Order: sequence, then structure tokens, then C-alpha cells
Amino acid sequence: MSVINPASLTSPRGYSNGILRSSGALLAVAGQVAWDREERIVSDVFAEQFDQALGNVLAVVTEAGGTPESLIKLTIFVTDAGAYLAQRKEIGIAYRRRMGKHFPAMSLVQVAALIEDGAQIEIEGLALIDDK
Repeated sequence: MSVINPASLTSPRGYSNGILRSSGALLAVAGQVAWDREERIVSDVFAEQFDQALGNVLAVVTEAGGTPESLIKLTIFVTDAGAYLAQRKEIGIAYRRRMGKHFPAMSLVQVAALIEDGAQIEIEGLALIDDK
């Protein structure tokens, strides 16, 4: 797998501009909110919702035989970009605990609302799972 960060673009912080890999199966991970197994949002705290939603994404990737490094793209939908920015430090701690220093291509999108009551964040992903 190769990280693609062209010199003609600004240096990314906390993400990569592109990820290139020539083999493996593509896994599309549906948007995951901060639900637990009983479909309860785990917290009203934004960073805690981020942590749970990312953990749910990783549960799907792991079940498919991948690791955090298998993720090549994350799209993060938030209802309040200000809350994301205000809790950036806590989000970074949660991210590094789950993902280490792996930074796939990422997008952050503010949306008017999410379908699940109480959800402030939803994360979807693409992963490349090694051929078995």
C-alpha cells in the first residue's frame, strides 16, 4: 500500500490525500453511528460518539479479516462541525488508540441531521482486505 501526497498539494494533517494498493478485496462499510449492541447511543459527548462509531467501523473491518491499516477511506458525517473542532484533542486520542498512526484518505461533512435520534456522528469507510 502506498500513501499518495503530491508535493503540489499542502501537506495533510491527520489524513492522506490518497491510498494506492493493487491487490485485495474491497470492503464497503456502511455508515456507523455510536450505537452499542442494543442500538443505544453510548453518550451525548461528541468525542465518545466518535470513538464508538469508529469502533463499530473497525468491528466490520475486523470481521472481514482486516485491520485498521486496511482502511483506505473514511467519510465522517457530523451534525455540528464546531463540536468536532472543539473536541479535536479528545477525538485525536480516541483515533490514535484505535488506528495508531494510520491515516487513510478522509472527508468530514457537516449534515443537517442523522437518521438516528441522538446521533451526532456517522462514519463510513472503504477497506482493502488482503487476499487469503
